Amino acid sequence: MSPEVFLIAGTRPEAIKLAPVAAAMRAAGRLTPVLVASGQHPTMVTQALDAFDVQADVTLPLQRVTGSQPELLTAMISSLDALLEERRPAAVVVQGDTTTTLAGAMAAFWRRIPVVHLEAGLRSGDLDSPFPEEANRKLVGQLAALHLAPTALAATNLLDESIAPANVLITGNTVVDAALSIAAREMPFEDSRIAAAVDAAAHGEARLVLVTAHRRESWGEPLDRILAAVRRLIEAYPDIRVVLPAHANPAVRDQVEAGLAGVPRVTITDPLPYPALARLLSNAYLTLTDSGGIQEEAPSFKVPALVLREVTERVESLHAGCAKLVGTDEDLIVAEAARLLDDPALRDSMTANGNPYGDGLASHRTEQAVAALLGLAMHPAPMPSTVAA
Repeated sequence: MSPEVFLIAGTRPEAIKLAPVAAAMRAAGRLTPVLVASGQHPTMVTQALDAFDVQADVTLPLQRVTGSQPELLTAMISSLDALLEERRPAAVVVQGDTTTTLAGAMAAFWRRIPVVHLEAGLRSGDLDSPFPEEANRKLVGQLAALHLAPTALAATNLLDESIAPANVLITGNTVVDAALSIAAREMPFEDSRIAAAVDAAAHGEARLVLVTAHRRESWGEPLDRILAAVRRLIEAYPDIRVVLPAHANPAVRDQVEAGLAGVPRVTITDPLPYPALARLLSNAYLTLTDSGGIQEEAPSFKVPALVLREVTERVESLHAGCAKLVGTDEDLIVAEAARLLDDPALRDSMTANGNPYGDGLASHRTEQAVAALLGLAMHPAPMPSTVAA
């Protein structure tokens, strides 16, 4: 029996980024992946894993009363500790910077089980943005035995914090693996409005613009400015169609509905299943987004991103030119979107150098790195610094 490795997911992005790792471990046969759903967002984790035709091997019970971060963290640590005592895996893989990530790392560290941090080294330099994620990932960085950085810059951030170079490997981001595999399946859309928009884009009858504004920092007045920019773009460009998956929060959904009421060629949807979102992005001309995941995935589909944030820890896409930071300034959003809509050659040039976040092999490097940590393989070569288009 090959050693068990826990892959702990509590949110949709974690599930999406860990599913390819589980597949790579199963394919290699050296490790037994155990997908653990922490209970943070159980429905969304289940839906995300469904896209890859897998299920969580263990789903932890989690009772929430106040919904506070302290309540969530302590409940997850308690449940994870009991599971780790019962099964004693050879290693624990946590991803990113959520409360689940911190809980998984702390529980494993206290049990002296090696912690592998996937997507390690992201830093904004500001503990208030994103909050509390910046603190979470820095704390996990102090506990991990192996740091799997998505990019050279992320690796440099870790080295600057005195992490031993031998414990840092550049793998690329597994979200690229996930997005490419899921989009290639071209699963049908459940929403006929989205299907119509994508069909129009595929036949050259329209240009598709994907808009997402989910972060709490975007709610309220910033979101009003984003919606105002969308209205102006729709008015100025008769050939564009906008798809906007709204946040599940009723107040945010109401704000989106009110801000775009009566505006033609805009489709407002519920949060989309990952296969639908990946396929939608792959057919987009442009995306306006505050999503880190979309910022990472878009270059693989040659879709430029205008980032609706004042600061981003994913600066590699800014350096590569495939994304531009525009914040929530209405005039700047309109101006930068107009440049790309007016000049298709400029739009194409933004993504001509490929995706700085990965080449689709990150999950295989992750499997090799964990196997090497456990003495089952040679240490893998890092991702090439330049990814071909």
